[in-house]
Amino acid sequence: MHLVTKSLLALALCTLPVLAEQVKILAESFDGNEKKGITVFKGNVKITKGNDELNASKVTVFTDAQRNPYQYEAEGNVSFYIDLPDNNATYKGDAGKVIYYPLKQEYQFYTNVHLYQLGTTRKVSGDEVLLNAKDGNAKAVGKKTTPVIMIFNVEDKKKDEK
Repeated sequence: MHLVTKSLLALALCTLPVLAEQVKILAESFDGNEKKGITVFKGNVKITKGNDELNASKVTVFTDAQRNPYQYEAEGNVSFYIDLPDNNATYKGDAGKVIYYPLKQEYQFYTNVHLYQLGTTRKVSGDEVLLNAKDGNAKAVGKKTTPVIMIFNVEDKKKDEK
């Protein structure tokens, strides 16, 4: 099947009506089971919605009975760009695995996570990072042998007083 045909079928299967923005999925192949509500995209998967982008080797989309996606699970060479205008924040990064829950607007990043907040010096690295776009809450967990690393700049008030 041609890539264009696959893309159109993927679009028909996996639209995101919650925010009324179009989701576009490109992949080398897909396998869908409408009864189970599971569609698996493989090979250079690229998902875009508005300014957001998710890239991975494999993405599984889980849908409800009305075919509305309630979970995206990306694995293998995952990279992402997330724009959160309501929180005045834009993130980019990479991880071994990313799970996104669109209804909760929650991102879960796993395995060798690197999350950068663009326009700032903030960077979080860890084995598990959770980010909720609705309330702006974040949480990070390191490995037993590797701590969470958070890097940011702090202005020196004494320096400014001189």
